[in-house]
Amino acid sequence: MADARFSSSTRDIPEVSTVPRHIAIIMDGNGRWARKRFMPRVAGHSRGVETVRTVIRACMERGVEYLTLFAFSSENWRRPVDEVSFLMQLFMKSLRKEVTRLHQNGIRFRVVGDLSRFDPKLVEIIRSAEELTAANERFTLTVAANYGGRWDIMQAVNKMSARAPDRAGEFTEQELAAELSMSYAPEPDLFIRTGGEQRISNFLLWQLAYTELFFTETLWPDFDVSALDQAIASYGGRERRFGRTSEQLREPVAAVETTAASDPGHHA
Repeated sequence: MADARFSSSTRDIPEVSTVPRHIAIIMDGNGRWARKRFMPRVAGHSRGVETVRTVIRACMERGVEYLTLFAFSSENWRRPVDEVSFLMQLFMKSLRKEVTRLHQNGIRFRVVGDLSRFDPKLVEIIRSAEELTAANERFTLTVAANYGGRWDIMQAVNKMSARAPDRAGEFTEQELAAELSMSYAPEPDLFIRTGGEQRISNFLLWQLAYTELFFTETLWPDFDVSALDQAIASYGGRERRFGRTSEQLREPVAAVETTAASDPGHHA
């Protein structure tokens, strides 16, 4: 079930702070980083793991509570077989190496996505890491692996339909949200994509409804603390209206809620 602590940005008005509570990142540019240095693409992926460590630590220091990283999309299977194989091995190796450190630092680790295509040994390592860190509350790190936003929505719909087939056509947004793979986390406040591309590539399609988007030319292996601070500063300077006007933001909260409740057709 969806965590009752987290509101929907299309049903309610979430609390806003200068530091995002939840950051989601597409880590793009590993291959190009390697090519620029006349290295094989896989060298960029290895270097990218070091960036992950840096970003996790920096997010925790800045008060971010949730970090979600798009590691492998459902479309990435189209890449060369050797590269896919290397990515799977890198994931397994990194997880074995890092899980104890994550646990010692109070980090809860989760993986979202369709794991049915993964090697059973990798799935076993993932489930073991999730179980070990399940009670940690200091910070939540989610890795999206063989994940697709459309897959996520479809699997949620299928779960609802299987649970209550007689209610077809009557399900609510709240019920669907409860079946999404990241129902345990608030919607992302800030989305970052490195590497210069400006699209969300089937990532968290439902959850990004009102997320602030930040695109940077910086390649993922070069994405350091100052680059993260630039993204957070950009976020902090934005006006998050959630369908309201700028004038309403300066009104008392109660007045805004009354206006929204009396106008069911109100939208962005």
